This record gives sequence, C-alpha cells and structure tokens, in this order.
Amino acid sequence: MYKLVTVEDTIRIPPRRFNEDLNFIIVSELNNTIVGRVEKDVGILLAVTEVKKVSEGKIILGDGAVYYDAVFEVLVYQPELHEVIIGIVTEATDFGAFVNFGPIDGLIHVSQMTEDFMTYDQKNASFVGKETKKVLKKGDTVIARIVTISMKDKASDSKIGLTMRQPYLGKLEWLEQEKVEKGKKAEKEKGAKVEKERKPKKGKEKSEEK
Repeated sequence: MYKLVTVEDTIRIPPRRFNEDLNFIIVSELNNTIVGRVEKDVGILLAVTEVKKVSEGKIILGDGAVYYDAVFEVLVYQPELHEVIIGIVTEATDFGAFVNFGPIDGLIHVSQMTEDFMTYDQKNASFVGKETKKVLKKGDTVIARIVTISMKDKASDSKIGLTMRQPYLGKLEWLEQEKVEKGKKAEKEKGAKVEKERKPKKGKEKSEEK
C-alpha cells in the first residue's frame, strides 16, 4: 500500500551547496540518503515530496557543514499481508519466479503458481503446467497475493512471498482464458435450459390426445 507520511530528521548540508535554495537542497540530500531505506513501522521510503518545516541551522565544531532539523513528507510503500498486487516476472528459476511490483520484488514459489503441477524448463527459463500446459516466463504480467513478509533495513534485502493459487489470481492471459471459457459454459447452459423449456411435457401431450 502506498501512502504519504510525515517524518522528522536532521539533514547535513555540505559547504559546497550553501549558495543553493535550502528547501531544494534538503529534498535532494534526503533523496540521496533515505530512498530505498526501510522503516519497519512506516515502510519503504521512496521519495521526499515536500519540506514542511526547517529549524535554524547548527554548526558543529570541526565540521564545515550546517545541520538542520526538518519536518518533511515522504512517499512510502508498505506491503501488507493478503494485499493483491500486479507485477511483472523478472526472473524464473528452478524453485520459483521473481515478480517486481513497484519498489520491491516478491517470490512465487513453484508450489504457489497454480493448482497444476508446474515443471521448470531450464532451456527456456520458464514453467509449464503438466495438465493445463500453462506457461509462466520472464516478462509475463501476473496478479498475486502477498502471503509472507520479512522486511530488512533495505528493500533489496527484504523478502516477500506471493501466491497465485487462489480465485482471480494468476497470469493475465490465464485469467482472460478462464473468463472466455466461463462465458462459453454459461452460454451452453443457457442454451440447454431454453431447449428444455421448449420441449412439451409428456403429461400434457397425453391430455391433448384424449
């Protein structure tokens, strides 16, 4: 889930930037130092969007820089259990597929791809269903659900577990195919119902003959 949060921190402004706009420097320095960092109670810090308040600068003996206490707004992403995400497969390995969604990657273990048994095709770096022949490979767009979360200090070190073994989840092409098949089945059942209603009942036929 993406959200905006207000954060307070101290920013060091080096002497070489004293002639620049203060708010611009603060945003620039913060984006260089905090982007990609994970705050466990907040989420993954993505970008500073606004500086709301800046204190008077402080100088520390022996350091030519100026330090400012600032209050600013940050765009963050915080993954949540059971959250449904849309992502792109970036890599397929023998144990599962890595999926990128926004600022982080998640793993769909081979056992969590479909109800079918999926076999890894090393030559083509893809997975193929034993019964359905469904194929999952790099570049595919998928809809999945977050089932495990292990956040570390950096987004790159964090681990997100995903599943597609639930209704309305899976590769987009699979879902489109399922939709078409359900539509055909519904039309077939509707046709059979209409045909059944058209046939006269046996009891009625006998009464008319008398």
